Amino acid sequence: MIKIFAICSAVICFLSSASAEEATVQNVITAQISAFKKDDVVTAFTFASPKIQTLFGSPENFGQMVRKSYPMVWRPTEVIFVRQKAKGGTVYQEMQFFDTSGNGHSFVYEMIDIAGTWKINGVFKIKNTEVSA
Repeated sequence: MIKIFAICSAVICFLSSASAEEATVQNVITAQISAFKKDDVVTAFTFASPKIQTLFGSPENFGQMVRKSYPMVWRPTEVIFVRQKAKGGTVYQEMQFFDTSGNGHSFVYEMIDIAGTWKINGVFKIKNTEVSA
């Protein structure tokens, strides 16, 4: 009986830890999207990994790229967290963004842990079937 309790406890702890990590990753992405909606590129840039920060050099350059190349991320009408997958120390969060025309766009956010804080290390557009709101 004690073994069964110990196994159940371990499974519950693992699942709680996994769901806490999932929520934390989603909170980081949500916070960056909220910053974009407020035109706060300085805050949005803080959620990017050092690799991304080095690549763009400044919050202004980063914001300009997102505004021009990813308007559906800059000003989404709806955001859906689809599924999350961990591989090694990286978490991949699949997302669905809806633009102002109601068209859906699928992306995968690559998340890495930097000193205990999740950072966005890349965002990749993925092919999706035509989705509309």
